Amino acid sequence: MSDLSTGARPRTAPPHAWMILALACACQFMVILDASIVNVALPSIRGDLGFTGTGLAWVVNGYLLTFGGFMLLGGRAVDLWGPRRLLIAGLLLFSAASLAAGLATGAGVLVAARVVQGVGAAMLAPATLAVINTGFTEPAARARAFGAWSAAGGVGGMAGALAGGAMTTGLSWRWVFLINVPIGAVLIVLASLAPLAARAVPAASAARRGSLDVLGALTGTAGLAALIYGVMRSPEPGWLPVSAAGLLLLGVFVVVEARFTAAPIMPLRLFRIRSVAVGVGMLLVFGAIAIAMWYFSALFLQNVLGYSALGAGLGQTPAAVTFLLVARRAAVLLPRAGVRRLVLTGGGLFLAGFGWLAQADAGSGFLTGVLGPTLLVAAGIGLTFPTLMAAVTADVPEGDAGIIGGLAQTAHQAGGSLGLAVLATAAASGSQAGPAALATGYGLVFAIAAGLGAALALLGLLLPGRALYR
Repeated sequence: MSDLSTGARPRTAPPHAWMILALACACQFMVILDASIVNVALPSIRGDLGFTGTGLAWVVNGYLLTFGGFMLLGGRAVDLWGPRRLLIAGLLLFSAASLAAGLATGAGVLVAARVVQGVGAAMLAPATLAVINTGFTEPAARARAFGAWSAAGGVGGMAGALAGGAMTTGLSWRWVFLINVPIGAVLIVLASLAPLAARAVPAASAARRGSLDVLGALTGTAGLAALIYGVMRSPEPGWLPVSAAGLLLLGVFVVVEARFTAAPIMPLRLFRIRSVAVGVGMLLVFGAIAIAMWYFSALFLQNVLGYSALGAGLGQTPAAVTFLLVARRAAVLLPRAGVRRLVLTGGGLFLAGFGWLAQADAGSGFLTGVLGPTLLVAAGIGLTFPTLMAAVTADVPEGDAGIIGGLAQTAHQAGGSLGLAVLATAAASGSQAGPAALATGYGLVFAIAAGLGAALALLGLLLPGRALYR
């Protein structure tokens, strides 16, 4: 168990652990950069490769599908073979897929490359969390580490929104993928040559090495992927049977993990830890809130206020900067204020910010209609995200750090995917009309998000009321 749960004297992070944190943050930056940089390039991609309107969505959905669907498998692989190996393997796969995407000559090749990119990201994400969880056991050091990790993602998102527009306009859409190749090459070299990584993150023990839980991996990954795929297709006929099949497979997965495997890919015993059970549920809700902020505020700027893609990226920059600053501050506040207070504060900011944003319409100015509320919501995200990631991993045995990292990221991604499907349906109320009707649809999205913020705050009251969680 971690120092927090055993009462042992906490270890401060050794100097080399911060070096490994820098590598983990760089990997997180690359993954989030890729997720955000593609959006503004989609019209150019469609024109060059001949995508249909529905086919173009799979440039994004293909990545999200495998990223979310393979996260649990990646998390368990981290625990079996160690985070450093998974970091290197994930970087190799992600970089190779990025090169293939940048050189793609047809729509099918690009979508296939994005699917493989998602698998690479599903290996990287739990490995970076395992690095933090095993390298930083003292609460204040761990909080700072999660703050830096969250900030790295925020920088990646902000850089992606700006760099995507600049590259697409000045160079070619291909560079939104090719940019990952030199970044990945540098990180592969650093991860391969850093001898201190082995001491900062202990290798998987011989007792835990062995064959992977194949049946659990197949049912869990296929079930989650089918559910996400079905939800993504929710506007189209036939989505319900696919989603039902996904839920059925997830039910089989739970039975397999509980009764038919000695070394489960997701030990159900972890859900006996209240911070894990409650924290995972909160991350599902948080994923939908984050989608409402970054995705739909960008659409509001473009479709209602008439901004260009680059203009929308610039319009979101103040919120991204606010997120970065607050995430760093949350790392300082967390050990003293505790999870409950920060989550309650974040929920209040979501309620106020989204409630304000829901009032904006086609006649609203940027300063009064968008900037103010998005700054409030971004501050709430900066407080909440690193807080939840620290909370869900705090009481977990070090040997399960990888799977908890995968589970936390899966909950976040699944919440975003499910939230996107539900909120897109709400936004579609004005999809066939002009800016005024579109603003009404987006207003409904923001009102729902405000309610989700209130629900998140209430769930935070269920977290343990001791130590880090007071």
